[in-house]
Amino acid sequence: MNIFRFAGDMTHLISILVLLLKIYATKSCSGISLKTQELYALVFLTRYLDLFTDFVSVYNTVMKLVFIASSLAIVWCMRMHRVVRRSYDKDLDTFRHYFLILASFVLALLVHEKFTFQEIFWAFSIYLEALAILPQLVLLQRSGNVDNLTGQYVFFLGAYRGFYILNWIYRYFTEQYFSRWIACVSGLIQTALYADFFYYYFISWKHNAKLQLPA
Repeated sequence: MNIFRFAGDMTHLISILVLLLKIYATKSCSGISLKTQELYALVFLTRYLDLFTDFVSVYNTVMKLVFIASSLAIVWCMRMHRVVRRSYDKDLDTFRHYFLILASFVLALLVHEKFTFQEIFWAFSIYLEALAILPQLVLLQRSGNVDNLTGQYVFFLGAYRGFYILNWIYRYFTEQYFSRWIACVSGLIQTALYADFFYYYFISWKHNAKLQLPA
């Protein structure tokens, strides 16, 4: 493992911790897209089908379990917690995310590295993760104002993808056989989706003002 992948994993973990902090400290999920969280839960469940068949390292196994458990816990809180669910912005979170699931699955059937059960679902998870942030970004644009913890959550989530791009560049120049092009292209697309958010995040940080996105 190189430093860029480790930094990516840690910023991804921080993004999840920030979101959990928001939910449990404020007992609110306002500004958070349930549809994005459901997509991420599906991403982790389909990507880590090898959890009980292929052992890589203790670190790898623990991170997989953390991502699966945390994503399911967030979805449960937003759907089932008697206090948290009341603050869910259902009227703003109307993105038809099932189209993203369908498109990702069809693409995985057409473009994959190996035509096996695990590889098809691995490709599916990669494609779906690239698009999973869309419901969240749409919700934030509709609401206009972004609270601090929600803004930090999206920022760290975007930073995680940025570090992974550096990780792929590093691996391309240091590994003799680097074949994860599906992840590279999908990661570039995913990072590009954050461009507008990062621009307004930087403006708000520069002027020490509340983060606001154009409706």
